[in-house]
Amino acid sequence: MHTVFGSVVTRKKQSLQERVGATIDSMTDTRFAGLLEAAHALQPRTVALRRALHRHPEQGLAVPATQAAVLSALDGLDLRVHTGSALGSVVAVLDGDEPGPAVLLRGDMDALPLREETGLPFSSTVPGSMHACGHDTHVAMLASAARLLHERRSRLRGSVVFMFQPGEEGHHGARHMLEEGLLDVAPVERAFAIHITSKESSGVLRCRRGPIMAAADAFRVVVTGRGGHASAPADALDPVPAAAAMVGALQTVLTRRISVFEPTVVTIARITAGTTNNIIPETAELEGTLRTLSESARSTMLAEIPKVCAHVAEAHGCTAEVFVDRGYPVTVNDDAVADRVTALGAQVLGPRNSTVMPNALMGAEDFSYVLREVPGAMAFLGACPPGQDPAEAPPNHSNRVQFDEAALPNGVSAYAAFALDALG
Repeated sequence: MHTVFGSVVTRKKQSLQERVGATIDSMTDTRFAGLLEAAHALQPRTVALRRALHRHPEQGLAVPATQAAVLSALDGLDLRVHTGSALGSVVAVLDGDEPGPAVLLRGDMDALPLREETGLPFSSTVPGSMHACGHDTHVAMLASAARLLHERRSRLRGSVVFMFQPGEEGHHGARHMLEEGLLDVAPVERAFAIHITSKESSGVLRCRRGPIMAAADAFRVVVTGRGGHASAPADALDPVPAAAAMVGALQTVLTRRISVFEPTVVTIARITAGTTNNIIPETAELEGTLRTLSESARSTMLAEIPKVCAHVAEAHGCTAEVFVDRGYPVTVNDDAVADRVTALGAQVLGPRNSTVMPNALMGAEDFSYVLREVPGAMAFLGACPPGQDPAEAPPNHSNRVQFDEAALPNGVSAYAAFALDALG
């Protein structure tokens, strides 16, 4: 069934907490028998979809070709399919043979504004657009997981919601999908997402409790003085020294107002001023980013940045306006779900292929919006190309990043195991 997104389905709600229970002995649990092998059998289909998407990347919230590819990949499966009205999303619901709660599995769809320089035979054919963050692999893994779970629907007591989401790269796609009724299609009680990375060994699943990715906020500061001739700075109010002083002052306030135990990053990435070498400009601009792993540190710094800039500007006889663009919140994994993801990874992929991340990443993710509504977790799947050292491999968002496709069956089976474990 294919409907416009937003319809509401009411089903008998049963607690997943009652289902999960104690950790199951990996040697006796038969629910996952043959799961990884089945994912390997689907590998030609997974790779074909991934490469098709990689050749034709789309950015932002409107991704019509990607949406059509997802719908084609799901064609023939008995799913309730909803498409977005304000964005090119796809939500597909697989109902098990018995009623119950639902789990949500997410794969993001959009690309980045980069010119690809990988030399791959399936490189992007779209100038200035590239799947440099691996979202093409996310879509392909999730589509194959849907097929794998469809074959096992008799084992499901509840529903699986497959969330194919555009607009992750700064466009708040997850938030838009929530606003359009994502969680109304089924009684979602758990959520899980996988993000691929070239900086970890291929096939290794990594998860952690609590914050796993940072909040990301952007800010711009406009410093206004009085222009004049560069040979007579006393006749002007130079905004450039004021802007330069703000860079150091912001780093100082960070160390004096934020605990050393709350990781926080302030980076000024752009300073612009003037037109030539003999003119003192009237204005100078700073642009930067704030990354935090707690809402308390985030709130403190968002309050301090305007104050520091205003006072430094005043000390130089200038004024400052600060414009803040609030980005994604902190991505926080539920402790119990994160532990379960790690345990499931060990069961299905082997203990060496499921490890705990020691530290969070200061990058940001809009799956954070889902995790604020539903207990769940995000995990990273290593896909460093063969023969490369993960420490030296081009990272996500590089125009030269590559991902080892041999890791994809591990992601497919991890998605499926999460659903089977919660609803089995």
